[in-house]
Amino acid sequence: MSGALMLDIAGLSLTAEDKVLLQHPQVGGLILFSRNYQSPQQLAALVRDIRACAPQILIAVDQEGGRVQRFRDGFTRLPPMAVLGTLYQDDPVQGCEAAAQLGWLMAAELIGYGIDISFAPVLDLNFGVSQVIGDRAFSAQPEAVTELAGAFIQGMHDAGMAATGKHFPGHGGVVADSHHQIPIDERSPAEIEAQDLLPFVGLMQQGLAAVMPAHVIYRQFDDRPAGFSPYWIAQKLRREMGFDGVVFSDDLTMEGASVAGSFEARAEQALEAGCDMLLVCNNRAAALQVLTYLETIAHSGSPRIERMSASRQYSIDKIRRTAQWQQAVNLANQLTDIH
Repeated sequence: MSGALMLDIAGLSLTAEDKVLLQHPQVGGLILFSRNYQSPQQLAALVRDIRACAPQILIAVDQEGGRVQRFRDGFTRLPPMAVLGTLYQDDPVQGCEAAAQLGWLMAAELIGYGIDISFAPVLDLNFGVSQVIGDRAFSAQPEAVTELAGAFIQGMHDAGMAATGKHFPGHGGVVADSHHQIPIDERSPAEIEAQDLLPFVGLMQQGLAAVMPAHVIYRQFDDRPAGFSPYWIAQKLRREMGFDGVVFSDDLTMEGASVAGSFEARAEQALEAGCDMLLVCNNRAAALQVLTYLETIAHSGSPRIERMSASRQYSIDKIRRTAQWQQAVNLANQLTDIH
C-alpha cells in the first residue's frame, strides 16, 4: 500500500538522503519541478534512479501548459488552457477536439519518460479576479469548462494517464494567491453551487480519478480552508457528491495552509478531513516533520493512491514516430503561436 507523503528533491539527480527517503514506507509520491529538469536524457536517467529506489512510487509533475509547464526544452510547448476556451467560443466541436489532442499529447510525452501523472486539468473558473488562476482556466463558463476539461481528460485517459481536477471547489473567485496569502471567498453557497462546483460534479460522473482541494476559506461554509475541511471533503465531496477517487492535498507549505498551524497539525487536519496523500514541497525540514508524524500515528496510506499509476508504459521515441504525435504537436505549436 502506498505511503501518504509526496515530497520533492532539490536537484537534477538523487542525493544519498533522497534515496533513503524514497524507500521509506510512508513516502508514496515524488513531485518534480523545473529545477529537476535539464534535458530529456537527464530526466530519463533521474526517473530510472527513482524507480530503482522505489519501483511503485507515484511520480508527478505540474505540466498544465502555459505558465505552468515544468518540462519545456525537449517537450512540446503547450498553450494555456484559456486558448482552448477561446477556440470553443467560435466552434465548440473544434475546441473539444483540440482539448482531447492536447490532453493526449501532454500525457503521452510524460508517460514516455516514466512520469505517472500531471496534476491537471484546472477546473477553476476564470472570473477575471484571480491572477494565479487567470489563463490556466479554460473559461469563465461552467459548461465550457466541463466540456473542454472532459475532452482533455479523455485525451489523458487515451494515453494511459489518470486526471486530477483542481482546485476544489474553485479558486477563481478570490484575488489572493494561496501560495503567498490566505484567500477568503465570501460568496454565497448558492453562487458557488451554481458556478464553481458544476465542472467537478459533471466530470466526476465521467470518471475523474482525483481531486486537489484549494487552500481557500469559503467563509459561508467553514472557517477552514477546503483542504482541511471535513465539510468540503468528507461531507460534500465524498458523501454528497459520491466521489471515490484520490484526494491530494495542495502543498502544505503554502501560506494558505498556514492557518492550520504547525506542519504536523496541517498533516493531521488534512488526513482527518479526508485527504489521501499529502504534498509537502520546497521544504525538506517540513517534509521530515510530516514523515515523523505519519510514523507516530502508523498511518497505513490509502489503496486509492495506487489507482493513479500510469496504465501504460512506452518509450518517447516510439511516441514521436506516430502520426498522432505529429498532429498534436502541430496543433500545440499553432495554438501557442496564436497565444
